[in-house]
This record gives sequence, C-alpha cells and structure tokens, in this order.
Amino acid sequence: MATDCHFRAVRSGVIGVPVPGTALKLVPVADKMEVRVKGPNVFPGYWKQPDVTAKSFDEEGYYMIGDAVEFVDVARPTLGLVFDGRVGEDFKLLTGTWVHVGSLRVAGIDALKPVAQDIVVTGHDRDEIGFLIFPNIPECRTLCPTLPADAPVEQVLSNPAVLSRIRQGMAMMKTTGGGTSTYAARALLLAEPPSVEAGEITDKGYINQRAVLNRRSDLVEYLYADVPDKTVITVHGAV
Repeated sequence: MATDCHFRAVRSGVIGVPVPGTALKLVPVADKMEVRVKGPNVFPGYWKQPDVTAKSFDEEGYYMIGDAVEFVDVARPTLGLVFDGRVGEDFKLLTGTWVHVGSLRVAGIDALKPVAQDIVVTGHDRDEIGFLIFPNIPECRTLCPTLPADAPVEQVLSNPAVLSRIRQGMAMMKTTGGGTSTYAARALLLAEPPSVEAGEITDKGYINQRAVLNRRSDLVEYLYADVPDKTVITVHGAV
C-alpha cells in the first residue's frame, strides 16, 4: 500500500494521500504526471534480474509503477490524488494529438452502459480512435427481450437494440467531447471474453490493453478497414 483515502472522497477515482513513511514523486511525462513510489513498503528489486531492476527504479530509488495521477485540487493537496490512467498505454494519433487511454476507457464504459463491461482503446498511429468492446452479455440480453434466453452470443451482439445503444453512446461522446482524442469513431463488439491464460487480464484483474491489441491485431485491422463491415459500429459521418 502506498496511498490511502482515509476521508470522504469528493469524486470517484481518488486514491488519497501517501501513507506514513512513503514518498511519492510526480514526474511530467507528455502532458501527464507519472507517479513514482519510495518507502520501506516497496520491494528492493526483482529476484535475480538486475537488468529489470535497473529499468524499474529511477536515479533516486523511486519505483516507476507506470501510473499517472493528478491532484483533486492543486491548491489543496490534502484532498488527495486521482488516478489518471497508465503512462505506457497512452499514444498519439497521426494528428499528433495524445490519447489518454485510462480516462477515455472510463468515459467510454460510462457512455456505453450497460452494454460495455470493458473497453480496449485503439488508434495508435491512425487518424481516429476505435473501441474493442468486451460486452456485458446478461445486460445485452435484457435489451433483446424478443430473443430466446439461450440465443447465441453472436446473435445477441448483432441485435439492432444492442447496436443502437452503442451508437447512441458513441454519438454522445462525440457531441460532448473536446476533439478526436475524446471519442471513438468506430467500435467492435467482441464475442470472445478476455483470456487470463493469454495475459489479457492482469494480476490485479484489469484489462491488459497491450496484450489484447497484440493478440487481436487482426480485429484491429478489421476495425479500421477502408470500407467497414456491417459488424463495425461507426459514428454517423465518421467514415
């Protein structure tokens, strides 16, 4: 444990303040603040892997965990820090605009509820953002009351009600967003859930964005086809 929110948080995502004896260092990376940790609660290094250890700690001995944070209120640091995604997951569009994967993923799940259980953000070195969506199948079935209870997953995911809900959420993100880095122009619902064996889920239970993108690179290419297949959901006028 490095931080603790031992008070009533003013918003979700607040990770609190450092616990006694622990120091955090915030380092500017692109336009985010990477957080690094130092203290007796941090392991001294990787077992018999000095090369990995050297890459994981900075020159002052802070462990580089790869997370980004921001202050709830810069003028009042006692209100704590807010998790701001992973530094290593962020990427640039061809336009040079940074895409903050962590915050966009959270916003996407909220906009596409109850259909989206989790989201993998695509778009590295491309013109626009895409979503690979791991659906909440039970919730999707509730949107399709005319389908049999045992209807195949593929049939549920291709139902007009489910597709319409995704389009509505994507359109809302585009309308309320602040440019191409704040919404997905295309999306694809995935029938196959994330695989623990393939490393698509981390030890902490989070989606491993990089692993999913690597393992399902064929679906990423499919998502960005010049002429999208009917299974690819697009924002009106985006293609």
